[in-house]
Amino acid sequence: MLASELFAQHSIRISDKTVAKLLREHGYSLQAPNKAVEGAQHPDRDKQFNHINTTAERCLERGVPVISVDTKKKELVGNFKNGGREWQPAGEPELVDVHDFPHQAIGKAIPYGVYDIGANDGFVSVGVDHDTPKLAVTSIEAWWNGSASSGIQMLGRSSSPPMLAAATTTDPTFGSSSCSDSLTNSAS
Repeated sequence: MLASELFAQHSIRISDKTVAKLLREHGYSLQAPNKAVEGAQHPDRDKQFNHINTTAERCLERGVPVISVDTKKKELVGNFKNGGREWQPAGEPELVDVHDFPHQAIGKAIPYGVYDIGANDGFVSVGVDHDTPKLAVTSIEAWWNGSASSGIQMLGRSSSPPMLAAATTTDPTFGSSSCSDSLTNSAS
């Protein structure tokens, strides 16, 4: 693109490879964008997190389990390239489709995590339901009761004493970028 711009604006003929070589010589490299700009933060952000932290500490001191619940990036299910690497025999990478067209996906996998702060233990369930609150509740139930299909039995229940309540921290907007200032308490 720079080569064509140089010709269009200055009648200078140069190849794309030469442009790339010159850019490298001047300290440039091809780079993926870095998601680091967060934008404006809610003015009470620190107050919100201090409130959540204080409440969680008080619950833990009383023996009330505290869990943090969050959803992660949705992934297309099918023969698609996903980020990351995996071990394969040398020279035999997994072959995937050239194009990742969402309409060709079998569905979307939605990972949902439950982190038990007191036990320093986590549990991830994967769902396909786009009803995020429903998926959150289902994930908490799977953590509490165990998941027979995974062979994991009663993670939450077995690591917690009998109780009447648990404290959960979650973004009540379930994945949107807006701020919240609440701590949700739920009965078991």
